[in-house]
Amino acid sequence: MICFDILTIFPKIFEGFLQESFIKKAIEKKKIKIRVWNLRDFAKDKRKTVDDRPYGGGLGMVLKIEPIFFALKKIAKIKIENGKCKFKKGQKIIFFTPRGQIFNQKLATLLSKQKQIVFVCGRYEGVDERVAKYLCNMKISLGNFDLMGGEVPAMAVIEAVTRLIPGVIGKEEFLKERKTKYGFIEFPQYTRPAVFSPKKGVFWKVPEVLLSGDHKKIKEWREKRKIILEK
Repeated sequence: MICFDILTIFPKIFEGFLQESFIKKAIEKKKIKIRVWNLRDFAKDKRKTVDDRPYGGGLGMVLKIEPIFFALKKIAKIKIENGKCKFKKGQKIIFFTPRGQIFNQKLATLLSKQKQIVFVCGRYEGVDERVAKYLCNMKISLGNFDLMGGEVPAMAVIEAVTRLIPGVIGKEEFLKERKTKYGFIEFPQYTRPAVFSPKKGVFWKVPEVLLSGDHKKIKEWREKRKIILEK
């Protein structure tokens, strides 16, 4: 079982996500465990302060390192040895940043073999850089664009990783059919009706080979059109 821990200042964002589709089923089947933590619960002052103005000036606010450190100390049981954070085997603490490595199927496969994955969801103008430098052992980016926070990336990563766990999206044969030693296979898919007419005189048809029942030809057709995502 993989345990996903989400550290955020907006925990309610995940309420619907946890109660729908295959994520809910994966939790019920005990394939995964998801815990959402409110960063404000780890602030030590009476006002539960989690952000402050950036040193050097600038617009906006920056999430403080202190509550994040105290949160990770409890959630991930991190320890500091010789000035560095010591991470456990099978544990990834992920910080989302445009400077991180682009998330792909290769990373999803790597993460599917972990025991605990912790997401530090940034907000506002960013997070104290010492969080990325000392408290995380993986930096990920969904692409060259900016978002309001790390919550949506966390959901994307959870979905990509969870669907790789046998028994989550159906029989294990389903994953074997879509994966090879080279990566993850994707090809065009169609279903009924065989002919769809969006307006009079316009007909969008399913390729005839898929209606033929000739499995050899269908396999050849898919081979020519498949895309292998990087493993």
